[in-house]
Amino acid sequence: MRTISHDVAVRLYHLDDEGGVATTILYGTLAEALARAAAEPEDIQAGLYLQTSNDVVSYLDYCEG
Repeated sequence: MRTISHDVAVRLYHLDDEGGVATTILYGTLAEALARAAAEPEDIQAGLYLQTSNDVVSYLDYCEG
């Protein structure tokens, strides 16, 4: 993901392994999305994605840097 600030607008969503269904969890700032994602159980975190207007990255990949 390109370098962005914590106040950029993002969509946090979960991508289901079985059917590939994307469920939006939050539309908000990156800071809000990261806090919400961190509060999810580990098995859910594995399927979380952060989407900006021009990029998508998995939550775990973002955390690993």
